[in-house]
Amino acid sequence: MPSGKILVAQGGGPTAVINQSLVGVVLESRRFQHVTRVYGALHGVRGIINEDFIDLTQETSHNLELVAATPSSALGSTRDKPDIAYCQKIFEVLRAHEIEHFFYIGGNDSSDTVRIVSEEAHKAGYPLRCIHIPKTIDNDLVGSDHTPGFPSAARFVAQAFAGANLDNAALPGVYVGVVMGRHAGFLTAAAALGKKFPDDGPHLIYVPERTFVLEQFLADVKAVYEQHGRCVIAVSEGIHDASGEPIASLLAKEVERDDHGNVQLSGTGALADLLCGEIKAKLGIKRVRGDTFGYLQRSFIGCVSDVDQREAREVGEKAVQYAMWGDRDGSVAIKRTGYYSVDYELLPLTDVAGKTRTMDDAFISDSGTDVTDAFRLYLRPLLGSKMPDAFRLRCARVAKILKP
Repeated sequence: MPSGKILVAQGGGPTAVINQSLVGVVLESRRFQHVTRVYGALHGVRGIINEDFIDLTQETSHNLELVAATPSSALGSTRDKPDIAYCQKIFEVLRAHEIEHFFYIGGNDSSDTVRIVSEEAHKAGYPLRCIHIPKTIDNDLVGSDHTPGFPSAARFVAQAFAGANLDNAALPGVYVGVVMGRHAGFLTAAAALGKKFPDDGPHLIYVPERTFVLEQFLADVKAVYEQHGRCVIAVSEGIHDASGEPIASLLAKEVERDDHGNVQLSGTGALADLLCGEIKAKLGIKRVRGDTFGYLQRSFIGCVSDVDQREAREVGEKAVQYAMWGDRDGSVAIKRTGYYSVDYELLPLTDVAGKTRTMDDAFISDSGTDVTDAFRLYLRPLLGSKMPDAFRLRCARVAKILKP
């Protein structure tokens, strides 16, 4: 007899709307009579192999809705990147608990985990439906117009740069803001949506889709500073030289690496400090400040896109529907239709797993230091309603008497 058991987990970096997807899975599953239990794994795949499950069936709908509106991963997450042996352990646990449907909310690595577990179940002849539910603020999943979590993070970045620009206009100087994005520059590019007036910052935007040349960067900053008397710069943490080496590692005396051997880019202010140091030393500008947005942009409460919330809930719901009514495993993808509406599609896991999407060339200006109107039109509907606005004094000048 079928067990009717479901397991859902969250992996990778938290977002402002990942809990919407979780709650979408739980509440949609309750609509199906044969579902007996919905389990949640604490801290992603690590929680699965440790059998750290909680029974989400016992949660009230009201509390689930409150959790859905709360940023970060309610179940906890993990940075574990499972190999085949790890995934085989996952499958063993799923089979022991008679799990029939496995939903994993996450990004590129999470989709690859779902693929391997799906293949292990198929080889064993075990009836396990595996569905990947998209999530990443980097917006780098292949096959989707955009990814839940990105719009809210982009909204934060746009608003943060709008505020930094106002500050910089009041006390002119050079400001460098470093934004997440190892391989894809979507989130850094979102800074452009904070501009209102032609001379507003960010005046320069640097994304990893283009090679970063330090000498050209300094020339760009000098030109903007001479024109406006100030310069606001948005920089992706993943900027690199022609060989692909991260600029952070080239400028730093000591390099920190993560558990996978990659240069540690997030959670450190090294790149901002290094670029600011170069500007001070080479251009002689005294007032130079830098910030690293780091984890702030991922789960910032009170700065969530209503469009992102709705779609994050719907990908969770659609995942359950595909699992219950479909006959194949896959990854849920968002497809844009019309000026702004979306539909959902179930892509083969092999089309998404382990692949990385980067910004389209049409989104990046010829200079490589700005975005195009095509990108602005792409992003604006995702940011949601009621974006804050900024205004200026009209500055009707009074004639000078002592210093004509």
